Amino acid sequence: MREKGRSIDDLFSFLSAKRQEDVSHEYILSSMCTIPHPVASRAHSLFLETNLGDPGLFPGTASLESLLIERLGTLLSLPAAYGYATSGGTESNIQALRIAKRLSGSRTPNVVVPRSVHFSFQKACDILDLEMRTVPLDREFRMDTDRVPELIDRNTCALVGVAGTTEYGVVDPIRELSSIAADFGIFLHVDAAFGGMVLPFLDDAPPFDFSLPGVSSIAVDPHKMGMSTIPAGVLLIREKDAFSSLAVDTPYLSVRQEFTLSGTRPGGPVAGALAVLEYLGKEGMRDIVAGCMKNTWRLIDGMEAFGIPRIVTPDVNVATFAKTNVPAPWRVSWTREGHLRIVCMPHVHAGIIESFLKDIGDIHA
Repeated sequence: MREKGRSIDDLFSFLSAKRQEDVSHEYILSSMCTIPHPVASRAHSLFLETNLGDPGLFPGTASLESLLIERLGTLLSLPAAYGYATSGGTESNIQALRIAKRLSGSRTPNVVVPRSVHFSFQKACDILDLEMRTVPLDREFRMDTDRVPELIDRNTCALVGVAGTTEYGVVDPIRELSSIAADFGIFLHVDAAFGGMVLPFLDDAPPFDFSLPGVSSIAVDPHKMGMSTIPAGVLLIREKDAFSSLAVDTPYLSVRQEFTLSGTRPGGPVAGALAVLEYLGKEGMRDIVAGCMKNTWRLIDGMEAFGIPRIVTPDVNVATFAKTNVPAPWRVSWTREGHLRIVCMPHVHAGIIESFLKDIGDIHA
């Protein structure tokens, strides 16, 4: 640490220079996060010093969290859902499995997940000492639910399905998983961190939410397609008592108990997430999602015109292709199978898609 502080001009000149070293969103085609909506940034700035970990001191901010849970619960077919704002999908997934483990009472619990599951489940199983049993995928990279029952035993505490997989943008057969979970009496968690803010705004989207009776909990991230500031995730759960299994005493705070993973929790991203939902409404969100899907299909059509086939037809705005060269300065990503992966987020507008296709065409035409 410096003995004497820096001047404001010198400090912010340094910070601005460092910010310029970051990749411009104009070339980021790999991220499931995006530029925050202006109303999210404005709302966030009003709540910089608020701490949802001590809600009695910030009742107004806490009421916004409750409203956010109500809005997202309604969107996902359960207005009376319980939940709280997390730091994102990783925390939500850890907490869901933590609940499932507590409710099971097993001394040697296991969880059954698809091979496409997000790497946060590896963290969760390591932290919680859970055996992770992996189900193969079908030809469309969805969980092969015919293989699920053979992996379930009396120590299985949870099933996991993904609604909008990170790598291929497809939705697992959640309806079938719901039936299996009900038949075996097992907790079913749906990781909809990405798809949860896409699928409700699509026509004929595959079922994945609380409308399916076997679904116990859902993770959804407003800081992805919800265009909130980072970090903004939400864990929703069907039964309120499930959270009670996580409660710890908090004697010196304004509440007697809490069930969250993080202690200090920022109010800014919660305000930002709610602000976007309130400002856009369903109509506005449908327009945003429709634009992203239109760009996804334009990208797929353009790539296939150059002889670069899609790997799978996605359910959400994630496109994957056969491996090919991608020129600088574009930033793409690759699946574990080596396929080219592009996410058509709101910042990846039509002009960016056309510019990318032009550069691809220059080397593939």
